[in-house]
Amino acid sequence: MATGLATTVTLSLPQWLVADIPALPSHLDTHEEQMALVHRLADRNWREGGGGPFAAIVVDAGTGELVSVGVNVVLGTGVSSGHAEVMALGLAQTRLGTWDLGAERDLALVVNWRPCVQCYGATLWSGVKHLVVAGDGPELERLTRFDEGPMVADWAAQFEARGIEVTQDVLREEALAVYRAYGDSAATVYNARGTGPIESD
Repeated sequence: MATGLATTVTLSLPQWLVADIPALPSHLDTHEEQMALVHRLADRNWREGGGGPFAAIVVDAGTGELVSVGVNVVLGTGVSSGHAEVMALGLAQTRLGTWDLGAERDLALVVNWRPCVQCYGATLWSGVKHLVVAGDGPELERLTRFDEGPMVADWAAQFEARGIEVTQDVLREEALAVYRAYGDSAATVYNARGTGPIESD
């Protein structure tokens, strides 16, 4: 008989963000306002040491209501799937009591770069109807040394084909500034097999 096997996995927001939640705006009316919050959370997250420079939020696309927030918690939890998108989507699903975030709401995921291969799938299956990203391209991997995985070239078209509207290049330069600061630091880059393939410009 197997003994000592783990039976639960818990992913929780870091305490600094939990403490900040009451002060967050309840509504963010524009993509720029939404992305500005994402960048602020992403920049603080890596400086706090619990994960990489990544954050995401789920908002109501019509009203701007803030439904959930997420940051990367890989280092803080020791769970490699604890990415910002997974956190934001999971917390939205928990709050609304449904695995399908498009069943009754017109919801958007706002994130500070095109999702990695893991979060690409998580976003596809979440039910959100909109994806708003700060950018796409090799800059994230070059500046941070993270391996984002073998993304398909037509990633945005694949989202659109599944009814997920994609908006790109919202506060792109601000995203790159966060990645540049991270890359210039001594923060841990937690690629499981070391530095992965980095594309060149």
